[in-house]
Amino acid sequence: MVTGPFPGVIKRKNQLFTQNHPQCLGKRVYGEMLKREKGVEWRSWNPYRSKLAAAILKGLDSFLLETNTRILYLGAATGTTVSHLSDIVTSGQIFAIEHSPIAAHKLINSMKDRDNVIPILADANHPETYMHIVPKVDVLYQDISQRNQSDIFIRNYQFFSKANTQGLLMVKARSIDVSLPPKKAYAIVEQELQQAEFSLKESINLAPFEKDHAAISVNQKVQQIGL
Repeated sequence: MVTGPFPGVIKRKNQLFTQNHPQCLGKRVYGEMLKREKGVEWRSWNPYRSKLAAAILKGLDSFLLETNTRILYLGAATGTTVSHLSDIVTSGQIFAIEHSPIAAHKLINSMKDRDNVIPILADANHPETYMHIVPKVDVLYQDISQRNQSDIFIRNYQFFSKANTQGLLMVKARSIDVSLPPKKAYAIVEQELQQAEFSLKESINLAPFEKDHAAISVNQKVQQIGL
């Protein structure tokens, strides 16, 4: 196996694996394959189910995670990618925001054994409603199917960023405007981020794993809002 881009991540050919969280040995989150090698349990990380895995396999190299990284995850859904981030940031924290009560219920159940994940039922359009729970973070990760994706990202970054907070935005082109070519939708988001004084580091088309999606990596220093 080849060492992957983050701690606890390995790559074999075109497959990624994360070292399973020590509290979750023998347990799956979404039917993924478990493998044991030299006493270590690894979970397969499906790029067709996780946009972060797709971005890594497409060459993402400007996005850094450490074992103690603190993450705000917007659009956590039922926890597929959250679970793999939980494997990586073993001594960090993931504040997982999900707006759908049905998805949030599944998220809570799937993350109940992972003490570094804090599921939160909330609307990412209103970060002020969870600012009493979420501290300043090292990483803002967003995967939301709404037209105002860049607005949500910018507002949350202003609330929860500190010096050198990284951002990774999974852009869903068809949610922005179904009539636009995806490249045009990506360009609109990039322009909006640049107007908000973000520094664009990388933009990666996620095909063939995810159609009409791109991963945009940014950072920025901003005046903080809130406490």
